[in-house]
Amino acid sequence: AALVLAKFLETGACPLARRHVLELGAGTGAVGIMAATLGANVTVTDLEELQELLMVNIENNKHLVTGSVRAKVLKWGEDVTEFQPPPDYILMADCIYYEESLEPLLKTLKDLTGPDTCVLCCYEQRTVGKNPEIERKYFELLRRDFELETIPLDRHDEEYRSEDIHIVSIHRKQAVGP
Repeated sequence: AALVLAKFLETGACPLARRHVLELGAGTGAVGIMAATLGANVTVTDLEELQELLMVNIENNKHLVTGSVRAKVLKWGEDVTEFQPPPDYILMADCIYYEESLEPLLKTLKDLTGPDTCVLCCYEQRTVGKNPEIERKYFELLRRDFELETIPLDRHDEEYRSEDIHIVSIHRKQAVGP
């Protein structure tokens, strides 16, 4: 999913130059680093134990970066004050497979998104065990506060695409006035 999302960004579908981008659950940082090579100012976030890997990958790819990229600890469900104002984009790849993390992830998304924030969530549709139920619950909870639009497969990178890997564009629902 990280490669599919990174290559989708590379297609130019989203204007990233000089945009403020946050990657949640960055893991290796591949998606965020790609955004930084496209001119975005990126903060890749994950748990403390992944910071060293993120730093190494940022260092190894700094010659490609035309924006900026830094790594920070962000534990879902906790305070996000230091990540304000809301970013232009939030990127997520393979972040919805662990039931206990759904509520904290949704809280973090609600706390981080502004009216103009675009969340790009890329995930591999898994059909075994509890995964289908976890995905269903995640999207059901997400729809309470967000509008979702699946990006059609023909808009993904021609080589880096798969029938079972989906990219969803997510925006906060606009408040309806009186």
